[in-house]
Amino acid sequence: MTTRPRLHPGFLPGLLLLLWVGTVFAEMAETIQRIKPSIVVVGTYKKTDSPQFVMRGTGFAIGSGNLIATNAHVLPDNNNPDAPVLAILSRNDQGQAQVRPAQVAKRDREHDLAVLRIDGPPIAALQLRNSDTVREGQLVGFTGFPIGGALGFSPVTHRGMVSSITPIALPGGNARQINEKLIRQVKSGTFNIFQLDATAYPGNSGSPVFDASTGEVIGIINMVFIKSSREAALSQPSGISYAIPSNFLIEALRQ
Repeated sequence: MTTRPRLHPGFLPGLLLLLWVGTVFAEMAETIQRIKPSIVVVGTYKKTDSPQFVMRGTGFAIGSGNLIATNAHVLPDNNNPDAPVLAILSRNDQGQAQVRPAQVAKRDREHDLAVLRIDGPPIAALQLRNSDTVREGQLVGFTGFPIGGALGFSPVTHRGMVSSITPIALPGGNARQINEKLIRQVKSGTFNIFQLDATAYPGNSGSPVFDASTGEVIGIINMVFIKSSREAALSQPSGISYAIPSNFLIEALRQ
């Protein structure tokens, strides 16, 4: 007579957890491969400058593929006709980098959003999701170019979750970084923003925040909590970033 081995009471839940984690990581890997072709560098270009192209932030293709979403604060304010022109850096089907001129199609300073228009072949576009469906605890990723061009212009993905949906009012001027004093000033809030438990860096501004499973964009990275100075954002990152819900981008496209 043989006896069946008795399983520990916690074995099955633990096994199910491992299977779920494995599925999540597999989905994220597939999602990243779909996301990367849509990510572009937003910057300025002038043939006589060195370097000719200067990065200002991240963007991603939406709509027909000839529209690029990014942050309003990423765009240059200089109206000098001799200044470098607004441009994006993308890769073609052969993986070659291309600089393409861009024009501002929409600008929403209140929500720190901008939409650029480019000519030529469309770029694979990402789908925008109704951000009202987002829940705290939802697993997300965001892809962009942290620390500017220091790591090269290859898209980098960070993962985390929506740790809080909180009301906030964006500060005027440069919204790329936010500190404790500024949070107290704007905490009265005018709209909800996503707080993420993932670290964004300078260069990530304009990165799409997407559902880990579907790749649908639910927000746009726009600032990171810093402990003290700009340098601390690199040496001692807080691990707290903020993203503008995608519904504000959807609304901007409708106007």
